[in-house]
Amino acid sequence: MAPRAGLTAERVTRAAADLADEVGFDKVTVSALARNFGVKDASLYSHVRNLQDLRIRVAVLAAGEIADLIGAAVAGRSGRDALAAFADSYRDFALRHPGRYAATQIQLPPERGAASAGHLRFIDLTYGVLRAYGLAEPDLTDAVRLLRSTFHGYSGLEATGGFGHPRDVGASWERIIDVLHVALENWPPVRG
Repeated sequence: MAPRAGLTAERVTRAAADLADEVGFDKVTVSALARNFGVKDASLYSHVRNLQDLRIRVAVLAAGEIADLIGAAVAGRSGRDALAAFADSYRDFALRHPGRYAATQIQLPPERGAASAGHLRFIDLTYGVLRAYGLAEPDLTDAVRLLRSTFHGYSGLEATGGFGHPRDVGASWERIIDVLHVALENWPPVRG
């Protein structure tokens, strides 16, 4: 069967990413996507191998988008300014694109992850912000885990209305960035 006119792997992937933002990444299926295009499921299999391939493609697309957003935000900045720009961009992406963001959290097969420019750039940006604090391994990896868990947890709680206290969530976010900055500047030595 010849590929349906107008459908490409890129167009299918972008439509899947948009659908993920609307209904949730876990609800994206080939059938739901085919319905959105007004075609049969089989028409999409000319462009993606299966649901797993489609989800990986969305993850790669989303990783490129968040890396572009963060890269533009941190350019020319260092220290707290870079940390805040990184954090704000991360949070903004997670809240504005919940399906795409969820896609960035899946574990890719090693060969797909190694070939994903967006994933690699995101990693480089994260380590770059932290290297400015003078951290080296294993502290660097520990700091990456601290930032990722903080940003992911905060964004997830905020997205689901998990902060019931009347304090402004933006004000709390700013304080968290201040605390992270102080922690990174005063990183304790590894205990022997």
